[in-house]
Amino acid sequence: MLHFFKKYKYFFIFFFLLCAGIMVMFYNALKYRKSLPVYTPAMVNPEMVDSLIQHEANKQKHKIAAFKFLNQNGDTITNKDYEGHIYVADFFFTTCTTICPIMSDNMVWLQDKIKTLPGVKLLSHSVTPDIDSVPVLKEYALHKGADDKIWNLVTGDKRDIYYIARNSYLAVKTGSPEEMYDMVHTENFILVDGNGRIRGFYDGTNLDTPDKEAKNMQQLWEDIQWLYEHENSKSK
Repeated sequence: MLHFFKKYKYFFIFFFLLCAGIMVMFYNALKYRKSLPVYTPAMVNPEMVDSLIQHEANKQKHKIAAFKFLNQNGDTITNKDYEGHIYVADFFFTTCTTICPIMSDNMVWLQDKIKTLPGVKLLSHSVTPDIDSVPVLKEYALHKGADDKIWNLVTGDKRDIYYIARNSYLAVKTGSPEEMYDMVHTENFILVDGNGRIRGFYDGTNLDTPDKEAKNMQQLWEDIQWLYEHENSKSK
């Protein structure tokens, strides 16, 4: 028997390596490979999207448009400050007593998480900029413990906020038809990649409860980590 194995040892070595190679190929083919979609207006609830772009399906075309707002410190914040950065955006107002407090608390939770990922940012837009002036946002930011190196709470012209909410972030419903640029914000947290493309929508009121209709905050954190590793690996 030993003589038999010695005689055909190269065959057995080749056969073993072939089997090992086939197993590796099958493993790589079958194992779960995480990916995140690139969202377009055509993929989103039409209620959240301006009617002029509802059918836009070009994944290369749809990106967050240029913007210019004032943050809680009175500093001008533009899209250039977020260019090349992964970030999470949402829409809120400081006097909201329903879902906003929960969303803000979850944004604080997320802020603590992303401190381990340099360059990842947060951006909260007020949908009542006439009420949420810079001093009001500053007080709110201090109350919530917002780190202004990571998290900008912004105000500005209501028309500009309305436009970017419905034409870029695809995340706000129209309010009263009698009032131009009236907005009804949702619980959506929007994940944006370093190229300004939307990569996910998440329920900003849901920290960790499984939800068949929307991803929750834990899933957002997992997706941020994956996107961070994915984008950094491409840049090396």
